[in-house]
Amino acid sequence: MSTENMIDRSGLADFLRRRRELLRPSDIGLPDGVRRRTPGLRRDEVAQLASISTDYYARLEQCRGANPSEAIVASLARALRCDPDERDHMFHLAGFSAPARYSGGYVRPGLMSLLDRLGDIPASVLSDVGEVLWQNTVAAITLRWNAGHSASRSANIVWRWFTEPALRTYVPEEDWPHHSQAHVSDLRATFARRGGDADVTELVNGLLGRSEEFRALWERHEVAVHRFDRKRFLHPEVGLLHLTCEVLLSPEADTKVLAFFPTEGTDAREKLALLRTIGMQDFQTPSAR
Repeated sequence: MSTENMIDRSGLADFLRRRRELLRPSDIGLPDGVRRRTPGLRRDEVAQLASISTDYYARLEQCRGANPSEAIVASLARALRCDPDERDHMFHLAGFSAPARYSGGYVRPGLMSLLDRLGDIPASVLSDVGEVLWQNTVAAITLRWNAGHSASRSANIVWRWFTEPALRTYVPEEDWPHHSQAHVSDLRATFARRGGDADVTELVNGLLGRSEEFRALWERHEVAVHRFDRKRFLHPEVGLLHLTCEVLLSPEADTKVLAFFPTEGTDAREKLALLRTIGMQDFQTPSAR
């Protein structure tokens, strides 16, 4: 949303100048050996990187000229190698709301280390379209999901739920409608946020073409990002497993952590302990062989 009457011209000019002076020529592929009268990049270099005229860029640093558009601000943020926080700040100074952030499926090493230390509960990291990006050892043993980017969608639990009947054997049949509804309403929320993105539209169109159940649920227009749920899994080693799922969303809202705790009043804690004792084994999964 534009709020151009709130542009901070002096703040934007100062920010542009400071970011330009912090960059080294090598940051944009130029040799460091070129002698320069001032630190950082020259104005013409930034302008060329941002695909704008040097005169227009100079006027921005001098608090003059026309207000920059959102496209120009985004281009300047890329040219000045701004991180997401710096980019958002530049948009604010220019009088615009910051654009939505997307992690692009990246899982920070620190988050993986943290979840690995949750040795007694299954924890997974999923994208907002249902792709399992990473899971700790207990999750791999318990949930039997595939993880990692895959062109075949073998790591996408939403795709597999509606296209691979064998996957449902790990869930009690009376729970299938709840799982289906939850998957579709979550995906609807993602579609509302970024339905123009190729990964979202391709997944939705693929499911619409493959699954009558998905089509019927999609037409209900039920939208909800699930942050808590109770789930039951049928594990071949320990039988029925009652788990309580807590969902933690990333600031970008396109990745989420699913942590599965033993449901109170059930024997899930003992069964998870048994699974940890058994350890990772070469269990058959619905997509394997």
